This record gives sequence, C-alpha cells and structure tokens, in this order.
Amino acid sequence: MKASDLFIQCLEEEGVEYIFGVPGEENLDMLDSLSRSTKIKLILTRHEQGAGFMAATYGRHTGKAGVCMATLGPGATNLVTAAAYAQLGGMPMLMVTGQKPIKKSKQGRFQILDVVAMMGPITKYTHQLASADNIPSRIREAVRLAEEEKPGATHLEFPEDVADEQTDSRPIKPSLARRPSAEPKAVRAAVQRIEAAKRPVLVIGAGANRKMTGRMLLQFVEKTGIPFLTTQLGKGVIDETHPRFLGCAALSAGDFVHRAIEDADLILNVGHDVIEKPPFFMRTGGTEVIHISTRTAEVDPVYFPQIEVIGDIANAIWQIKEDIVPRDWSFDTMLAARRAEMEHTRRLEDDERFPVYPPCLVKEVRAAMPGDGIICLDNGVYKIWFARNYVARQPNTVLLDNALATMGAGLPSAMASAMVYPDRKVMAICGDGGFMMNSQELETAVRLKLNITVLILNDGSYGMIRWKQANMGFQDWGLTYGNPDFVKYAEAYGAIGHRVESAAHLPLLLRRTLSEPGVHVVDCPVDYSDNDRILNREIKELSAKL
Repeated sequence: MKASDLFIQCLEEEGVEYIFGVPGEENLDMLDSLSRSTKIKLILTRHEQGAGFMAATYGRHTGKAGVCMATLGPGATNLVTAAAYAQLGGMPMLMVTGQKPIKKSKQGRFQILDVVAMMGPITKYTHQLASADNIPSRIREAVRLAEEEKPGATHLEFPEDVADEQTDSRPIKPSLARRPSAEPKAVRAAVQRIEAAKRPVLVIGAGANRKMTGRMLLQFVEKTGIPFLTTQLGKGVIDETHPRFLGCAALSAGDFVHRAIEDADLILNVGHDVIEKPPFFMRTGGTEVIHISTRTAEVDPVYFPQIEVIGDIANAIWQIKEDIVPRDWSFDTMLAARRAEMEHTRRLEDDERFPVYPPCLVKEVRAAMPGDGIICLDNGVYKIWFARNYVARQPNTVLLDNALATMGAGLPSAMASAMVYPDRKVMAICGDGGFMMNSQELETAVRLKLNITVLILNDGSYGMIRWKQANMGFQDWGLTYGNPDFVKYAEAYGAIGHRVESAAHLPLLLRRTLSEPGVHVVDCPVDYSDNDRILNREIKELSAKL
C-alpha cells in the first residue's frame, strides 16, 4: 500500500470527517489519496490560519481532533497562531505539514525550516514521519494526545518521499479508554470542608466546559443551592438564567461578581486553568480553595489550593453531590451583588444611541439568537461586554478566546460551528480589525453554502488597545484606520451585505439575516466612547458600595 493511502485510512479509522487546509506541492501524494476517500472531505480554505482556526473549533465542539494540513515553510508557519490558539484554549487539533524529501535532497535548503522544532513549544506532540511503517502508530499517538485532557494541538510532518513509499502496515484501531475517577478520600475531604463553610461559592472554568460535567454541576447546584459564577471560557456550562448564577468574571477585578467572590469563605474552583485570566487571587490567610480538575493545580503565587480533587470532573462532582448534606449557608450578599449588576446592565442597555452602544448591542444579539444559537467572538473590547452581559443558555454557545486572545478567529470559528451544527443559528461577531485579518474566508463560506451571520462592529480602530490607552492616561494616537465599504466587500465575495442605520434597525436586520439562508455580512457602527468610564470607573465604584 502507498504510504499516503495508509495515512488517509488511519485518519478514517480515527473518525475524521474533514481536513481543512491549503495544500502545497509537498502534499500532493496525500491530496491524491484524499481524493479517493469516501469518509473525509477536504475543506479548501484561503489561508492556513483560517484552516487551523476551523479545525480547532471543530475539536472544541466535538471533542474529536480537528485536522488541518499545510505545506512546508510558509504554510507551516501560517499554522503557528492556530496551533497556539488550540493549545492554550484546550481544543483537540492535529496539524499535518509537508516537507521536502528527507532521504535525498533535490532543492538544497529551499523553503526548509525545522518545523518539528518550531512546533515543539506550542503543541502536546510533534513528530517527523521518517518511515511509512510508523504511520499508524504515530497518527494514533497524535490523535490520542490531542484528545486527552487537557486537549490541545499535535503535529505530524509528512515528507513527500515518505508519502510515496510502499508499506504493509495497517491502521490501528483506537482503544476504549476512560479517565480515572477522583479518589474517594479526596472527595470526602472536600465534602467535609464544604459542609463546614458558611458562604461557599462555585467557580466554573474552562476545563468544566463538557456536556456531562455541565449536567453534574447543575444537579449539584440544584441540590445544594450554592451559587456559581464562570470564567469567560466557562460560560454556558450551566444555563445562566439560573437564579443562582452570579455572573462572569470578564474583568480582572472590581466588578460586581468580584464582590460575591470576596464574600465567600470557600471557593470550589472547577476546571481551573492558568491560561485564563484569574477570576480571583489567593493570598496567605485568605479564602480557602478546593481545586476540582483532571489535573493537579499548577501552583502560582496567587493560586495554591488547600484541597485537590483530581480525576474525571463530572465523576468528581457527582461523588461530591451524592455525599454532601446541604447546610444553612448564607448567600444574601452574593445574590445582592448579582441583582445590582443586573440593574446596572438594564439601565445601560436601553440607551439606543447611534452608532450602537455596546450594552444595547449585546441585548439585541441575545434577543435575536435562540437558546442553542452559537455566537463566535473575535478578540476585542466587545468581548468584555459579551462575556459580562450575554446570557449563555448552553455549553459552547459563546465561543470566545480568553487564552491566546487572538484576533482573526471569529469568522473561521463560526464557519466550523455551522458545519458541525447546520441546523443551529450561528453568528460571528468581529471587530473591523479582526474581521479583516481573515476576511478572505468569506469566499470559503459562500463556496460551502454555509448559513451564517457575520456582524462587523465598525469603529475604525483597534478598540481594545485604544481603551487601554485611555485607561493608562496616554494620548489617543496611532490606533485608527480606514475600512472598505463592508456591504460592497461582502457582495464581491457573493455574500449578502447589510448596513445598520440606527439602533432600532439592528434587531430587524438580525432577525432577517438569521432567518434567511446564506452568508450575511452586517456592518454595524459602534460607539465605544464610554468604555473607560463604565468598565474602569463606574462599575468599580458601584460594586465597591455594596
């Protein structure tokens, strides 16, 4: 059997549905083998970064490794940001890159980089295939590690002379494996400490964003009544309309939700990952923390938990829920902080100025999206507003990046979401800067006949950095630019362009674009002028009075 045929058969054995990528000369054997696959579809993108973001998002939704491919040299370097995005964000992804022949050079050092070494610091596993016979074991290992907790990125380099070899090897079937359960003594210690507390609180992080974990956490909250808050990557694990929801720790400190955390005498930190901005900071003699995760806590000057419950998180929460006896805990201050936040938000979101005010924008998007609708955010200051104010109803319905925090991922992420869930409403929410970084993928979305809405928040600047610039007292300088006519730009790709004309026009447009098929691009002017006043001063002043 030809090695490239074996490679594709091994991917089929792993259940791979798509390969996203931009093939090059060194991938042609693999491309030819892929053309004969009846199980895997090639998704040809316009840039390798877009392919990587799509593969990572596929992995985020399914728990299975998303696969992307690129050629050597610039193709491989274009995957680096996507690799870091998947690695830090805990998304299973396998990258396959080509390479010149390794047994007989025919072009000197032309285009050759040490891609395996380059990928080392930003992947869980990277390997150059030097023999066709090793393809089955290396693919199995790369997929296993990509999907194993904590999920992340892996990489295989597939040289063109190896791809052309003959081999008698055959695919290896994935094994049946289950994560180990938490140790009962650790569970008992955690339960005793929770029962002894007066004001415990639950913090839900990135590692808890799994379907079964969400179900167990809901049962735990229903039984105990202990309130919960989330990090940005934990949004939607439990329906945020729940009366015990305290908010999302979108800001670093000083928000209403931080008043609730400060009132707690015990924090149950579920699925914590140090790649996220900390939702709280520990100090010696301060509030104790129970760390519940698949991995032991990475100790830091501001994170040193007193009890650790390590193992499958869903199982650990189930064990704690079954063992615990609810007490007469007091949550009045925590719930009062949440009521104050909701009242503050209501006052802001009724401001129908134009360009559109961020709180009003979030309100209208939430009203337009169904409970299972998926919003995919690029990176910008609007991410703070959506993390704080958008009420997530289900897991993985608010896809944002608070790990690498890269721009350019919103559109490709929405495209992959629409492929995984073709019957659900999907919206990409992008700043004008982030949108333009991968806007070429509009052609890919149109070609694939996807049904998505792309909401471009147009302020003609890099808004997040401009906000920080103002907050630090610097002159407003160096962060503004011009934009194309986004309606005409969308139409040039075969998409359908729209422009928001007023705050009252926005909900009408959103309902229309979400109800009609096709790729819809909405140019929405936004007004960020109050960001510094509200996010840095008003919220902190009001919450401090509680």
